[in-house]
Amino acid sequence: MNKEEIINKLLAGEMKLYQIDKFCENATEALDIRREFIEKYSNCELNQIANYTLDMEMAMAKNIENPIGTIQVPIGVAGPLKVNGEYADDEFFIPLATSEGALLASINRGASTISAAGGANARVIGDKMTRAPALKCDSIVDAVKIKKWFEDNFDELKSIAESTTSHGKLVKIDPILIVGNTVYPRFVYSTGDSMGMNMVTIATEKVLEKLFEETGVHALALSGNVCVDKKPAAINIIEGRGKTVVADVLIPEEIVKSKLKTTAKAIEEVNTAKNLIGSAAAGSMAFNAHFANIVGAFFLATGQDAAHVVEGSLGITTAENRDGDLYFSVSLPDLPIATVGGGTRLETAQEGLSIIGCTGSGKVNKFAEILVSSVLAGELSLIGALAAGHLAKAHQELGR
Repeated sequence: MNKEEIINKLLAGEMKLYQIDKFCENATEALDIRREFIEKYSNCELNQIANYTLDMEMAMAKNIENPIGTIQVPIGVAGPLKVNGEYADDEFFIPLATSEGALLASINRGASTISAAGGANARVIGDKMTRAPALKCDSIVDAVKIKKWFEDNFDELKSIAESTTSHGKLVKIDPILIVGNTVYPRFVYSTGDSMGMNMVTIATEKVLEKLFEETGVHALALSGNVCVDKKPAAINIIEGRGKTVVADVLIPEEIVKSKLKTTAKAIEEVNTAKNLIGSAAAGSMAFNAHFANIVGAFFLATGQDAAHVVEGSLGITTAENRDGDLYFSVSLPDLPIATVGGGTRLETAQEGLSIIGCTGSGKVNKFAEILVSSVLAGELSLIGALAAGHLAKAHQELGR
């Protein structure tokens, strides 16, 4: 079947998009046919989407279904940013992909201020990935028995889970929530340099096979939302998910004045009014100015799962006036990231990771420390601009 025949069948509804591949010699040919069909169906031209350098054979095998090309997002760098971490101890230029004007300029100003003050102190204080199935029991009496089954058999369940992976480790099954006759055990794993969602899903499923074999209880859903994946949740703020990271800096009074054009007292007041009281008044779970801006741009530049920005947006910014000097910190409890697997294998992501020396295994904690320090820079710059009354002026001058 030639290209024209395939497109005509697609237009007539006689063929599904996923069926194209078996009539093509390779994924690239199927991609081109699929895109031409969309152009005809939607009466549009996709010339830019068709212009790409990624290996779409590999992408289709691991990262995408029904591909028609790629999109392009501008990528820039901010920095250098001095990071004083356990894993990242150097100056870095930060790769950031975004279409929001003035964002990199703002982060750049924060990076300059932090570096002038000696750098950002960054630490990874937690490492976990979670999966929490929903288990249906007959009654609350049986639900309590299942809770106890998990508690009593943890060592055996740990061995079963870890038999499915060479990298993942089952750390605990906690909390084990009971709502009516439904049990939600929260499986907590460490996953190394991989973000680990697929890893923990497969491992948890293996444990549930053992549960059914011994008790007859089956899972209503392998994910029961107590995980909590790709949604804002208090449990993730408290317990942590992905990497839990913190960063701070102490900025001398003269640098606050020269770089941020304001005072430590003004920044403390703005942070309290905006990030703390304002967020509380709104019922927000994110007590910060714009974590998502930096996390999102960093994620796009380095091949992370973009949906996890919703988790990365959670956290708290603090500011203290210390006799004219400024103490400033950010805490990100829920940062699912990776330097291997998933989108990090795409060629552009590999290049983005290479800018900060974070390609491959053994680099995820370094990546986390650089990212949290970049968030610190972005928060500092925005709160400083608000305190100085410069936010609207900056956007106006940059034509945004």
